[in-house]
Amino acid sequence: MEDYNPYLEQAITEIVQKQIDDNNSPETRKTLSRLLNEGFSEEEAKKLIGSAVVIEIYEILKNEKEFNLGRFIRNLDNLPNISDDK
Repeated sequence: MEDYNPYLEQAITEIVQKQIDDNNSPETRKTLSRLLNEGFSEEEAKKLIGSAVVIEIYEILKNEKEFNLGRFIRNLDNLPNISDDK
């Protein structure tokens, strides 16, 4: 990892928490439950979910693509092994 940015990490953490709290998307909460059942701590699970969020943010900002719910869900389903394959 290049430069660690605690503010960015906090922002991603807040996005994940908001998705869980609002049940939007329901797949986020489902993924959290699955990862907890697989033995990850809550913090680890949320960081893993955050990696799927980061992929979407990257695609939106860098490649000027729209949010892709299918890709997001696919990345959640693949956790803890995630790829940024389009």
